[in-house]
Amino acid sequence: MNGERPKIEIFEPFGSAYELMKIILFQPFDLAKWCVIGFAAFLSGAGRNHFGFNFRIWRPGAWNFQSATHNNLSNLSTTGESAPAWMVPLIIAIGLVILVLVLFFIWLSARGRFIFVDCVVKNRAAIVAPWREFRREGNSFFLFMLLLAFLSLLMLVALALAIVVPLGWFSGDKHSSGFGTMAVFAIVFIGLLWFGFAVFFAVVTNFMIPVMYIRRCRAIEACRDVSKLLLNRPWPFILFVLFGFVLVLALAICGLLVACLTCCIGALPYISTVLLLPAIVWLLGFKLLFFRQFGPEYDVWAGVALPEAPAPAPPAPPMPPPIV
Repeated sequence: MNGERPKIEIFEPFGSAYELMKIILFQPFDLAKWCVIGFAAFLSGAGRNHFGFNFRIWRPGAWNFQSATHNNLSNLSTTGESAPAWMVPLIIAIGLVILVLVLFFIWLSARGRFIFVDCVVKNRAAIVAPWREFRREGNSFFLFMLLLAFLSLLMLVALALAIVVPLGWFSGDKHSSGFGTMAVFAIVFIGLLWFGFAVFFAVVTNFMIPVMYIRRCRAIEACRDVSKLLLNRPWPFILFVLFGFVLVLALAICGLLVACLTCCIGALPYISTVLLLPAIVWLLGFKLLFFRQFGPEYDVWAGVALPEAPAPAPPAPPMPPPIV
């Protein structure tokens, strides 16, 4: 080893991923295989927007609902009426059910990511076998995602405190001209810190799956490895994220067109994944082929041959001339 870093390409693995997608889904075309791999992609959460933000609280309808609710509560308080005794237990029960469902789908996505990677790496349509094989890794990744969610929540609380605390300090001060500058700096600093935290770990978690798939290790070990690699060689990952953002945007536009052309039938969860499966497999193949450039220890096909197109059938022998 001469210590030279391998050259990292962006467009070359993108083109290779397209050929890989054609081999997996079209050579030959098998509808049953397509549907099973689509189900694996659906379990993994592929094709859904994980980085969107819904500011529903600011919609006029939501504001009207909140205003109406506030007015109703005010009317109850002024008229002496109280909420029914079953209201609070019902709200708590609904909240617990929602929490359980959210945790269940996060766990299902963590397990499904390994299944989808396995389908693409081994060019097979299998659910049960990789579900059992990567149970330990999937559960470890699930717990890691919960930890990240908790840390993200702490940063959001810090951002809220950076806004609320200065307001409390200067609310009664007539000479509070310095509040604006201090609050803006605090909000911008913590907001940028949270954004950097989110982007960094979004990249890390995406590449943790291949590392855990190869080494069969825990999520913490994979996180350390990918974080170190990302900090040592940030520019290839930055280019990958920028190019990936364009690709995800194109996928979202394609999904919108499919939904419109199919009268919203193509927008249904599993159906949308099946219809967009070529693009989804293409993106996953691109990520895996990009990542393998950093060394053999990041190659998910180490010891497994890349899927190849079946050899064409030999030409039929010529027919003998008819005997006269």
